[in-house]
Amino acid sequence: MLRIAGAVTATCVFTCALWAQEGAKVPAPREFRLPPRVGVIGERPLTLAEALTMALANNRDIDISRIDQQRADYNLISAQGAFDPRIGAASSFTKNVVPVSSSLGGSTTGAVTNKNSTIDPQLNGALPILGSSYSVDLSSARTTTNNTFTTLNPQYPTALNFSYTQPLFRGLRYDDNRRRVEVAKKNQNLTDEQFRQRVMEVVTRAEQAYWDLAFAYNNLAVQLEAVRIGRDQDASNRRQQEQGLLAAIDVVAAQRQLATFEQAAFSGQETLTTMENVLKTLILAERDDPMWSMSIVPTTPVDTAPPVIPLNDAITEALASRPELAQLRISREINKADNKLFKEQTKPQIDAVFTHSNAGLSGAQLPATPNPFTASTLALTDRLNTLSTLAGLQPLPSTGSTGGSTVPPVLVGNYGQSLSNLFSGRFPTTQVQIRFSLPLRNRTAEANLANNVAEARRLRDQQQQAELAIEAAVRNGMQAVESAKARLESARVARTSAEEQYESEQRQFRAGTSTLFLVQQRQNDMITARSQERRAEADLGKATATFELATGRTLKVHNIDVK
Repeated sequence: MLRIAGAVTATCVFTCALWAQEGAKVPAPREFRLPPRVGVIGERPLTLAEALTMALANNRDIDISRIDQQRADYNLISAQGAFDPRIGAASSFTKNVVPVSSSLGGSTTGAVTNKNSTIDPQLNGALPILGSSYSVDLSSARTTTNNTFTTLNPQYPTALNFSYTQPLFRGLRYDDNRRRVEVAKKNQNLTDEQFRQRVMEVVTRAEQAYWDLAFAYNNLAVQLEAVRIGRDQDASNRRQQEQGLLAAIDVVAAQRQLATFEQAAFSGQETLTTMENVLKTLILAERDDPMWSMSIVPTTPVDTAPPVIPLNDAITEALASRPELAQLRISREINKADNKLFKEQTKPQIDAVFTHSNAGLSGAQLPATPNPFTASTLALTDRLNTLSTLAGLQPLPSTGSTGGSTVPPVLVGNYGQSLSNLFSGRFPTTQVQIRFSLPLRNRTAEANLANNVAEARRLRDQQQQAELAIEAAVRNGMQAVESAKARLESARVARTSAEEQYESEQRQFRAGTSTLFLVQQRQNDMITARSQERRAEADLGKATATFELATGRTLKVHNIDVK
C-alpha cells in the first residue's frame, strides 16, 4: 500500500509540473522608462554651504527676525526721546476796556482801555541722570493804555524764568524714563538672541532638508540599479527558458520582481520631488525663481566621522551658547529693572524746586500833564510863589503835573532797553521750594511690586526647565550621533554581505545548485541593504545637525556671523 501511495503522489507531482509548464504563458519583455519629473527642465548642482547661504538670504523667517531687530532699535530711540528738549511758544493779544467811576481810576471818560501783546517762547525737558527736569521761558510783551496815571506808554515788560526740579527721594536713583531706556537696550539684546535662534533653526532645517534630498537621490539611484538588475535577470531567465533550462513560470516570477523594483523607482522619484520642494521652500525667495524649474543635485558628501567632544564639555557649551537661555537671562534682567522702578514708586515723593527769574521794563516817557489830585490848588500855589518871589523866598515845588520827570532814566527806552534791563539782572527773584507728596495707601505700587516678584519666580522656574531640557537635548543628540555612526557602519557591513550573498547565489543558480526564488530573495536583501546604507548616511548628517543645534554650535560650525 505504501508503494502504491508513493507512486500516485509522484505521478501527481509530475503531472502538476507538466501542467504548470504547459499552462504558464511567457509574457512579452517589458520596457521601463522613468517619466520626466513635473516642471523640471534643468539641473543645478548645489553644495551644502550654498544651500545655507541661500536659506539665510531668502528665508522669510530670517527677514521677519531682521524686522524685529530694526523695531527694537527704533524702540530704543523712542525711549531715549524722553530726554529730548522740547521747545514751544505761546502768543496772545488782549484788549481790555475797564469801566471806572471816578477820576481816581485813571480816566475822566468813564473807561480805561488796555492793549497787551505777548509772546512767550519756552524750553523744557528732563535730564538722563538724577531724574531732574528743567524749564526756561522768556516772556516779552507790549502794553498800551489811556490811563492818566501812566508815565510810560507803551511799556515793554519782559521776564526770563528758569525752573529746576530735583527729586530727593522717589525718582532720584531711578525713574520711568531711565527704566524705559534700559529695557529698550535689553530688548535689543533680546531680539539679537531671538534672531540668532531663528538663524540656527533655519540653518538646521535647511541642512536636514539637504540631507533628505541627498538620500532621495541616492535611494532613487539604488532603485534604478535594482530595475537594471531585474531586467538583466529577466533577460537571463528568458534565454534559459528558450533553452529549456527554466520553466515559463520562472520568467513570470522575474517579471513580478521587476515590476516591484519599478514601483519602488517610481515611488523614489516622487519622494525625490517632495524632498526637493521642501528644500526649495527653505532657500528660494520668490515663486518665480528659475530654480523652481531645475533639479537640485546635492554635491556635498556626508561627514561620516563628525568631531566628537566630551559630554560634559558639550553640556557646558550648550548652557553658555543656547540663545533660549540667553533670552531668559535677559528677561530676568528686564524683570530686575521693573522691580527697581516699582520699589522707587513705593517711596514718598519729595522734590526740591529751584526757580529764578529776571524782570525787565522800559517804555516811552509821557509829557507832563496836570495832576488830577492837585489841579485845583494850582492858582493858589502860583499866587504864593509870586508873593514868595517878592519877599525873596524860595518858590513852592509844583504839584500840579505828572510826567516823565519822575521816571528813572534806566526805564526809558524801547524793547531793547527792556532786554538790557532783563539780562543785566537788575530785578531778580529767587525761590527754593520743598514739595512733599505721599499717598495714604499706595496699593498700586505695592501690587505692582508684588506682581513683579511673582514674575521673577516664574522666570527662574522657566530657566531651570530650559536648562533641564537643554541637558536632555544634548544627551539625546550625542546619543543620536553615536547611534547613527554605528548604524552606518552596520549598514555598510550589511550591504557588503548582501552583495556577496547575491553574487554567491547567482553563481550557484548558474551551476544549477540554487533556485530562482533564492536569487530573487538575495536581490531584495541587497537592494534593501543599499537603501538602508544611504538612509544611514543621511541620518548621520541630520543627527549631526541636530546635535550642533542642541549644543548651540550651529553658527560656529558653519562659520556664520549673524552680525
